[in-house]
Amino acid sequence: MRTGEGLTGADKNFFSQVAAISFMNPFSEQREAILSRLIAGRVQQPGAPAINSILPELDERIAAAENKGLGTIARFEGDERRMMEAVFLYQIYHRFVVELDKLIERQQQQRRAGDMSFVDALLSQLAARGFPEQAALRHLAIFYQLRRAFYFIVKSLVGESASMRRLRLQLWAAVFTQDMHVYDRHLWNRMEDFATLLLGETGTGKGSAAAAIGRSAFIPYDRAQRQFAVNFTETFIVTNLSQFPETLIESELFGHKKGAFTGAIENHEGVFERCNAHGALFLDEIGEVPIPVQIKLLQILQERTFTPLGSHEKKRFAGRVIAATNRPLDALRRESRFRDDFYYRLCSDVILVPTLRQRIEGSPRELEDLVRLLVARIAGEDNAELTALVMESIGRDLPRDYPWPGNVRELEQAVRRILLTGHYDGEQPKAPSDEIEQLTEQMRAGTLAADELLRGYLTLLYRRFGTYEEVGRRAGVDRRTARKYLVTSESAIPRQATARKQG
Repeated sequence: MRTGEGLTGADKNFFSQVAAISFMNPFSEQREAILSRLIAGRVQQPGAPAINSILPELDERIAAAENKGLGTIARFEGDERRMMEAVFLYQIYHRFVVELDKLIERQQQQRRAGDMSFVDALLSQLAARGFPEQAALRHLAIFYQLRRAFYFIVKSLVGESASMRRLRLQLWAAVFTQDMHVYDRHLWNRMEDFATLLLGETGTGKGSAAAAIGRSAFIPYDRAQRQFAVNFTETFIVTNLSQFPETLIESELFGHKKGAFTGAIENHEGVFERCNAHGALFLDEIGEVPIPVQIKLLQILQERTFTPLGSHEKKRFAGRVIAATNRPLDALRRESRFRDDFYYRLCSDVILVPTLRQRIEGSPRELEDLVRLLVARIAGEDNAELTALVMESIGRDLPRDYPWPGNVRELEQAVRRILLTGHYDGEQPKAPSDEIEQLTEQMRAGTLAADELLRGYLTLLYRRFGTYEEVGRRAGVDRRTARKYLVTSESAIPRQATARKQG
């Protein structure tokens, strides 16, 4: 119970705003508005985070409260206690940001955790503010989680377009929910129940978005061992389902016992077994999964158990599932190629990763920001000269409205090609837009016969993929049917396509 002189009105106003931003999504406009009010009129060091300009005043006001005997949470009650809990946590967190960042970098480089003495100092400060030991240990783990989430979302997903700001906002919510108060009180150890589905074109960066979530799980601190339970680099497992034949997908996912099938000469741990309790499993190209495997995945998501092939032993999966696809799931569901119940179990959170075209349209500077990041990744450091070289080549060789059909992945290879050869000519359009528009207009007008529609569609597919087999697979017809329609319209097929080897 509080005794003696209390907080001043100015203290309460300042502390209430600090407490508010401490539990807000750092990428939200609401937080930016409150922070702007807080830092108004204060001196800011160039390049330093805006929050740094208010930390000295925060320390001064807390010190003044401490001189009044108000230095622990036990001296407050009700809303005031909750406010001061947030304020004390915010102060302590920012005192150890540098050490937390260094730990992230050491672990990311697969080095030993190194000097962890800062943890004792951090826990000591939490204890001094009145936090019980178990609460202090949980807050330490959340501090480390907060820092990892911020680090990976900011470092790997650059850009100031509205679509990228929205993506960062959504990724943070995928880790901490839309209300960090709710996360802190109820859900910090329950997030494995929330699957995330990432949608977007090939090459947009769905893998980076998944990694930002998967590397930001809550990892408890083991005080007896003086270390966090696991290295976060071991908590994120990636598997691309499209690279496995249908007969091997189940083995890759669930594992198998020796002798389970021909060629199973030893036991094999699947990705669900390798994913630890603090981890996340990223299932890329989930739209490629056959129906029988979808049923088994649904069971895992519902019951959290699985059985390796050739075994009767049920094993528990305690991690989190992140899935991604560039396929149109709505169309797959209409065609009964993607189960509705599986979709609804996956879509606790659906995040659309924007295309590079959308990003550049939203902010023309986005292209240069990405080039700078890619050059730094390739060269090992920021390099203004190489960035300028790449931007000059892009401006010279490509039209201003170049659509970047391969998205960020294409841009990365463009940067590499420019650094090697000095130029990049871009990708040819996959299909002439006027022909697509012509087909669309004829369909709208009701003047297009079924044979003409199929021939036009198969021709567009052939221009893109170049073989009868691939055209037939994508259109749902056999190779001979595809060839029959295409031969009759061969004059419409570009020379480079007809020159390819016919399968």
